Amino acid sequence: MPAIKYELVAKDEKTGARAGIIHTPHGSFPTPIFMPVGTQASVKGVSPDELLDINAGIILSNTYHLFLRPGSELVKKAGGLHKFMHWPRAILTDSGGFQVFSLGDLRKITEEGVTFRSHLDGSKKFLSPEVSMKVQRDLGSDIVMAFDECVPYPADFEYAKQSTERTTRWAIRSKKAMEGAGNQGLFGIVQGGMFKELRRYSAEALIELDFPGYAVGGLSVGEPPELMNEMLDYTLELLPQNKPRYLMGVGTPDYLVEGVARGIDMFDCVYPTRVARNGMAMVHSGRIVIKNGEYTEDERPLEEGCGCYACRNGYTRSYIRHLFRAGEIFGLRLLSLHNLYFLCQFMRDMRQSIIDGRFGEFRSEFLANYNPKAK
Repeated sequence: MPAIKYELVAKDEKTGARAGIIHTPHGSFPTPIFMPVGTQASVKGVSPDELLDINAGIILSNTYHLFLRPGSELVKKAGGLHKFMHWPRAILTDSGGFQVFSLGDLRKITEEGVTFRSHLDGSKKFLSPEVSMKVQRDLGSDIVMAFDECVPYPADFEYAKQSTERTTRWAIRSKKAMEGAGNQGLFGIVQGGMFKELRRYSAEALIELDFPGYAVGGLSVGEPPELMNEMLDYTLELLPQNKPRYLMGVGTPDYLVEGVARGIDMFDCVYPTRVARNGMAMVHSGRIVIKNGEYTEDERPLEEGCGCYACRNGYTRSYIRHLFRAGEIFGLRLLSLHNLYFLCQFMRDMRQSIIDGRFGEFRSEFLANYNPKAK
């Protein structure tokens, strides 16, 4: 049996939206799903028990950061990432490629891999498909990502072509390096920038390698939403129907709805916890900036009917605003718990709408009432 298996439950008749189940060595989870990000083996400000209370089915951890600190061999000696961080459910680890390539002048790309300077102490480091796979094998994640180069936006055709071809060669090396890891599933990452012919080349080359799942990379990197959706539409038509599709780095509700409408199963982003630390709560109408003076005496919960820890236990907007103004860490935690719950429940509701045959209504109603700039 493969480590990762996709099971289709229902499809929307008018769009590409689908509900499914992904089976992993550490349990199964329903899709479409949002994955909370635990960059350094911890979702910022949130305990594993609280993630279980939110009913998160899978979380993401970061190969680059864990490679630098504490080191994958230490995690391996501790029994793997699941035991190290006390998380019993599925884990996906990214390859470290995006973080390395975001270092800009601090890194040098060659065919062999990437040499870079650590952001922690400036020491010289090297990542390649083989090193990335070794780290991810040590971590013991359920889903492993192939080492790739994320094409920046904008990029000219020649650069995108060379980068995408290199990513394909690195995918072949990643797969070879994962031979024998029967309890881990390796996903390929489709690149190609904003060029359809390169997206086709990348998808077809990866499909030939027969990965158990595929990610769409190089989107949500600064391009206009219309262009992102155009690339998604084109790319998803090329990918197998019987395997998971993962859109990397997307975590706002409007983008999630549009991604699901096109057939995406998995999403991740640091957005919900990052904005929580800056005092923003996610709600169905858009957002609440809790530091604003209008909430000084507001005794309502962050959102009526919300089942998160903060809302169901009666913590008010007024109280949470006070915590932020007083510099109390509990305020950050309450908003982090709320935002993660909001997105996980949002995905569950969207999934149910697909099963019930009313995804079109769900999508239209949500987008009609959603204003990302609302306060």
